[in-house]
Amino acid sequence: MQHIALSTGISLDVATAGDPAHPAMIFLHGFPESHRTWRHQFPDFARDHFCIAPDQRGFARSDKPQGVDQYTPEKPVADLIALADHFAVDRFTLVAHDWGGAIAWMAALRHPERIERLIILNAPHPLIFQRSVLDDPAQRAASQYIRAFRNPELEGHIDRIGLDVFFDTSFAKHVDPALIAPEKAAYLDEWSQPGAITAMLNWYRASAIQVPEMDEAAARAPFLDAPFPPVTMPTLVIWGMHDRALLPCQLDGLDALVSNLTVVRIEDAGHFVPWEKPEAVNAAIRDWLAAN
Repeated sequence: MQHIALSTGISLDVATAGDPAHPAMIFLHGFPESHRTWRHQFPDFARDHFCIAPDQRGFARSDKPQGVDQYTPEKPVADLIALADHFAVDRFTLVAHDWGGAIAWMAALRHPERIERLIILNAPHPLIFQRSVLDDPAQRAASQYIRAFRNPELEGHIDRIGLDVFFDTSFAKHVDPALIAPEKAAYLDEWSQPGAITAMLNWYRASAIQVPEMDEAAARAPFLDAPFPPVTMPTLVIWGMHDRALLPCQLDGLDALVSNLTVVRIEDAGHFVPWEKPEAVNAAIRDWLAAN
């Protein structure tokens, strides 16, 4: 791991592997993880790529600037571009999961000149997600956890029950116990860093995504029904179809928003598909890279 000071004023812990002369792949993790999301991808793709995976701002031992406004999506997008600049990487393949995927969609729209190819794993396109949270009762119900994460009293609750119990009663309930048990100590180490819980939750608090209560009539932002700019670079979307937070409706209509789209559905995986089904994920990425 390197601790790298970026031009955004933030320092991130960054894992790298492979030859810097090879084509670059940058990997962005989501909540509540770290660069370790990609522990099964790094050894494979480092054989012929220069692989870069930061712990994003607010996570693990990377910087945790104070204030919700430090976690609005354009801030991690700026970190991403600054990270590529640090390594003198002009164009790269961007691989991203969960919140990392939200940052990747925005980066693809704002910086298409930098992102050669886009690989998204269980992270919804922002337009489809916001529409579905408003219009699809099942997705609205599945997204109510976001309201809980935005509750300013959550940290006090976690302090009272302890990180160990929080791990067992939240995150661990949504994944295969056999896969998560050996990793528990690493998660608890990352989550216990000073300020980490609040910083991680601030990603949800800083997001402009509306998540109404189940019976709430929500105001509809005009952009939801207006033309939306397309994602133009070749894009692979890999989806674990048993994701209980982000339902398969997130794939509906995606082809109208992505000019060059490939979708691979992994039927026996949930939300954390990079490490739930790494062989299937790596094979899908390999096949797609060969074709693109």
